[in-house]
Amino acid sequence: MGNEMTCMPRKEGKEIARSRSTTVVRSHRKMSTEEEALHMQALAIAMQHHSQRFDGSLSRRISGANGKQNLPGVTSSRRRNLPESLSHEKLTPDIIDNMETKKFVLIHGEGFGAWCWYKSIAFLEEAGFLPIALDLTGSGIDNTDTSSITSLTEYAKPLIDYLSNLRESEKVILVGHSCAGACVSYALELFPKKVSKAVFLSAAMVSNGQRPFDVFAEELAFADIFSQESQVLIHGNGKGMPPTGLKLKKHQIKDLYFNQSPAKDIALAAVSMRPIPLGPIMERLTLSKENHGSVRQFFIQALEDRLLPPIRQENMVKQNVPERVYKIRGSDHCPFFSKPLSLHKILVEIAKLP
Repeated sequence: MGNEMTCMPRKEGKEIARSRSTTVVRSHRKMSTEEEALHMQALAIAMQHHSQRFDGSLSRRISGANGKQNLPGVTSSRRRNLPESLSHEKLTPDIIDNMETKKFVLIHGEGFGAWCWYKSIAFLEEAGFLPIALDLTGSGIDNTDTSSITSLTEYAKPLIDYLSNLRESEKVILVGHSCAGACVSYALELFPKKVSKAVFLSAAMVSNGQRPFDVFAEELAFADIFSQESQVLIHGNGKGMPPTGLKLKKHQIKDLYFNQSPAKDIALAAVSMRPIPLGPIMERLTLSKENHGSVRQFFIQALEDRLLPPIRQENMVKQNVPERVYKIRGSDHCPFFSKPLSLHKILVEIAKLP
């Protein structure tokens, strides 16, 4: 009897473990299928970069991948670590309709393009939002020469044009990644009444009179990018003139941006990233409390970020004091690749805030 009593739990334990293992395998297979669909969509977009141009040099909207995607739940947080989750939450039409805006405008960081948001766009569209990703000047499929972009005004023109064309009563949620934080701040100064909320995603949250470059200077210097022997500097006006852009090497891109991202996304970035114009990130911004300071601002930290380490993100938060701060565990500088579901949960929560 004693042996039967001790053997039964072991047998049941094995059955439970076998059942759980089967469930995990099925779950992983389902995730792999969905990830594969997203990657195929993104690769198709990347291939089109070589043959397409912007429609009126304004914006390009990237549609989500074919098939419905699993949506994560939304976790309310203030300075709380958000784990990657596969819980589901469908936003009902009445919730969406009661929001101040359901339109997200996603602004990529330096070297990237609208293509980098393909996962976020798929998730946001499935949840009932209206996401649009813009290619900034000289980025994505806009073939403007990097060396010709000398100011933030030129660089952010697609975003400014887009906001200019909005109806007076229409508002959007701006999301800026990395150096695009400066583009978001610039837009807030010009169109504070057209932006419901501004989200800085591992982004340069600059103060009045500060340059976006100042935020990333230490890490870039550590990577020897600005040494005299550097091979990543672009001298569009001649060797004897100041550099006009940067073209990072593959190992630098991987180490600084993608230390936690999937290999397929790194491969996509390697064939899609463009040179970085130096002029816009060297420009000092003029920001006022009346305009820039009047818009609700949020910051999302990536805790495994090497380009903008957590301590530097914390310093920016202390200096600029956003309404809320969110943290994503296990994310590198590009949460839209490394932790897209956690990022989605935060964006939805921000949109739902009254």
